Amino acid sequence: MDTTPPAGSDLAELTAAIAAFSAERHWQPFHTPKNLVMALSVEASELVEIFQWLTPEQADDVMSDPDRGEHVREEIADVLSYLLSLANRLGIDPAQALRDKMVKNAIKYPAGAPGL
Repeated sequence: MDTTPPAGSDLAELTAAIAAFSAERHWQPFHTPKNLVMALSVEASELVEIFQWLTPEQADDVMSDPDRGEHVREEIADVLSYLLSLANRLGIDPAQALRDKMVKNAIKYPAGAPGL
């Protein structure tokens, strides 16, 4: 079965494709919340590593190098995959969680307030 999501997929389609991919490989017993959080942390750290010693200007230009750009895309995909898997395992709609958090942030950080 092809579990590759179509281009332009929404989060629900991506989550379903990731779940199907994992199920086909019988990975569910290993995809506990604890393990998914740890894997997410590792993948986020791998993304950090790409930018670790770059100047702000180099970081802004990271995608101009095809190899480095591909590495960034792959690590972002890994982070997103584990995040969606974790949300799915915990029964969280990540899009709704983000909308809810944005409402809280708008109250906490009103537009026009002094910045950092």
